[in-house]
Amino acid sequence: MFFDMLTIFPDFFRGPLDYGIVRRAREAGLVEVNLHDLRSYTKDKHRTVDDRPFGGGEGMVLKPEPIFECTDTLGLNSREARVSGEAKQSVILLSPHGRKLDQDLAAELAQMERIVLICGRYEGVDERVSEHLADREVSIGDYVLSGGELGAAVIVDTVTRLIPGALGNEASAQQESFTAGVVERSSEGPDSTCGSGGLLDYPHYTRPAEYRGMAVPEALVSGNHDEIRRWRRERALEKTLRNRPDLLGRVALSEEDREFIARTSGSR
Repeated sequence: MFFDMLTIFPDFFRGPLDYGIVRRAREAGLVEVNLHDLRSYTKDKHRTVDDRPFGGGEGMVLKPEPIFECTDTLGLNSREARVSGEAKQSVILLSPHGRKLDQDLAAELAQMERIVLICGRYEGVDERVSEHLADREVSIGDYVLSGGELGAAVIVDTVTRLIPGALGNEASAQQESFTAGVVERSSEGPDSTCGSGGLLDYPHYTRPAEYRGMAVPEALVSGNHDEIRRWRRERALEKTLRNRPDLLGRVALSEEDREFIARTSGSR
C-alpha cells in the first residue's frame, strides 16, 4: 500500500508515522508513505499556496495549482478510472463536507493499492480540486480542525491496521469495536475471545486479579470458555446499549442476544 500525503506541513507527520503499527508496517515493507510539500510545487519566490477567494469572504483558500501539479508527478490513473473502481487508487480530499470515516470505509480503502491524501488548510481548498481531481472527500468527524493533517494521520493508521500482516495477530482486527460481522456460531463454538461483530468491545482485565479491593470478574478467571464467551458478549451488548445504541441496528444478533437486551432494557 502506498500513501501520498499532500501538505504544507510535511514535518507534522514525523511523529505519527514513526510509532506503533504504522512504523512496523513501514519497516516490513507493507506500507510506504511519501510526504509531498505543496510549497515545492509553487512558482513564485514567496512559495505561495493560498489566495483570497473570488467574491470575497473571510480567510484564505488553498490554490489549485500546487495540488494538481503535485499529483501530476505521481503517475495516477484518471479520475474516471478511480471513480469506476477500474484503478485500485483513490485521491482523497480531507474535508468537513466528506463522507464520515468509519470501519466500513476503512475496509474499503484497505483494498486500494495507492491512496493520496490532500490535507486542506485555512478556509478550504479551491473547489476545482474536489470537482476534477479528488475522487472522494472524507471527514473524520463533525467538528472543525485547523487542517487535514490530523485526519490524514487517522486514515493512515486506521487503514494500515487492516492490511494483512500489519498486526501481530490477524484476528485482532476482527475482534475490535465497529468491526461488523455475523455472530459466531460454529459447531465447535466461537473463539473464547469473542469477536465484536460490530458491537463496542467488551471490557478487558489483566493481572493482578485483585487490585486495591477491585477484583477481576469471576467469569474471566473461571477457566470455563463458554462462560467467558457469554460474559464478554453480554458486557459488549450492555456497553453498546448504554453508550452507542445506534450500533445495534447494524449488528447480527442471536435470539440469546435479543433476550439479554430485552432484560437489560427492562431493568434500566
